[in-house]
Amino acid sequence: MKPQVKKIILAPMEGVADQLMRYLLSSLNSYDFCITEFVRVVDSLVPKHVFRKICPEIANHCYTENGTPLRMQLLGQEPDWMAENAIRAIELGSHGIDVNFGCPAKAVNKSKGGAVLLNEPEKIYQILTRVRAAIGESTILSAKIRLGFNDASKLNEIVSAVESANAGQLTIHARTKLDGYRPPAYWHFIAELTQKHKIEIFANGEIWSKNDAINCLNQSKTTNLMLGRGALALPNLANVIKFDETPMPWSDLSLLLKRYSELELHGNKSFYFSSRLKQWLRYLKLQYIQAEQLFNAIKLLKNKADILQQIDLITSVQSS
Repeated sequence: MKPQVKKIILAPMEGVADQLMRYLLSSLNSYDFCITEFVRVVDSLVPKHVFRKICPEIANHCYTENGTPLRMQLLGQEPDWMAENAIRAIELGSHGIDVNFGCPAKAVNKSKGGAVLLNEPEKIYQILTRVRAAIGESTILSAKIRLGFNDASKLNEIVSAVESANAGQLTIHARTKLDGYRPPAYWHFIAELTQKHKIEIFANGEIWSKNDAINCLNQSKTTNLMLGRGALALPNLANVIKFDETPMPWSDLSLLLKRYSELELHGNKSFYFSSRLKQWLRYLKLQYIQAEQLFNAIKLLKNKADILQQIDLITSVQSS
């Protein structure tokens, strides 16, 4: 009997999963919620305009246009300032608070944020305890971690710290910081934790297809998934997993790319579209040969009309 997924959430992919991408993907899929890119907290209260830049959906009570709730993510190392900024995020409408202990970026880790804190489970406990006290018991508090920094030797201690701080949900990216994003993901490490801890656990990492999702659920012994790069490579992946929907064909994807071109935030920002589309195509070409053809055709183009013409050309060639 195949395992059944209970919840699927969209990952906070820095520099990729912005408002426009959240809108597109949540309009195609039944995500339970989305987590924003992180708000960097250092030693002050982050201005409201920074929160609004990262989460423009604040203007819509922190829902995407199709009604998917958003949870703001914070990244930092000072418990008191993390707590103060958590209060601000909730006041702005965030549906809970997520704390990032998984970012592998060197610049972030050098300033003692993200995955480097996996070396200090006690610090993780202090941060989450202060945030929990600040936002109250009724507000959802979640965290995102990796298996560890260099190895998984502190994994159980890390999860115990998160649970002891009274967080309600935990996403585990099934690789260490040292592993980066290199396959495989070690989902089996999660299984022992789901059996040992009561906290609701989401498995994350290397889920590109329904078969990957089934293998992940079997190995991790959880019923919850977070989708990251796989959701970019196959835009309707969540519904493929949840409802056995047919993977999106190129003909539909080409229409989606055109729709993306119409979702510019402010005026005529053709360069924004061209640069973000090229970034997205790096993931799409993992699932669609036409995406690689399109990338090669537009890699030197910036004008929106020229790019849309190439989308039509490749789609018409495929249809003929």
